[in-house]
Parts: sequence; C-alpha cells; structure tokens
Amino acid sequence: QVQLVESGGGLVQAGGSLRLSCAASGSIGSIYVMAWYRQAPGKQREVVANLSSGGRTGYVDSVTGRFTISRDNAKNTVYLQMNSLKPEDTAVYYCNVRIISVLTTSDYWGQGTQVTVSS
Repeated sequence: QVQLVESGGGLVQAGGSLRLSCAASGSIGSIYVMAWYRQAPGKQREVVANLSSGGRTGYVDSVTGRFTISRDNAKNTVYLQMNSLKPEDTAVYYCNVRIISVLTTSDYWGQGTQVTVSS
C-alpha cells in the first residue's frame, strides 16, 4: 500500500512562488508516473505536471515555463515548484502516483493541499 502526504500549500500574492511536496511511503516499484493534479471550484480535476520513472516530464500548457516537477529519490518525494503564480492557479492540488506492473495499474492519491493566489 502506498500513502502520499502533501504539504506546502497556502496563500500567496500573484507573481509569488510556492513549492509543494509529496512524500510517498511504501513501495512504488520501478515503473511509475508521479503527477500533480489540481481542481478548482466548479471545474474538473486536471493534470498539471507529470514525471515518469524514466525521468520524462510533461506539463499542461497553462503552467509551462512557470512550474517545475522534480523528485528526490532518496526521500521518495516529488515536488512542484510554482513560480509567477496567477489567480487562475487557485485550486486544491493533489499528488498522484500511478504504479505500472505486468498485470495491473494502480493509482494512489494524496489528500490535497489548497493553493490560493490573490490578485
């Protein structure tokens, strides 16, 4: 069983920065994708950034150039550095890990952390 614990959310003014952390406990294996999603009020959850076990990253267009996903393997932690924040970045941010094995794919989610960007 994998547990994900997020931290780092908060209130920031437009143009500011925040760094989200997601610490994973349990075995996530060797083939996985870690990602950050967000969900704003009244909107569907969307993927913001992902990072594969092979090191490939991907970003939604709206955050490209402003957000950076990274990981610390020794700490089993994935980060989302968010710069030049905008009010439209306000949402609950969720950490996700998708573990891929020969027979199955499993998704695990964190509890979410609120990010509020004031104008």
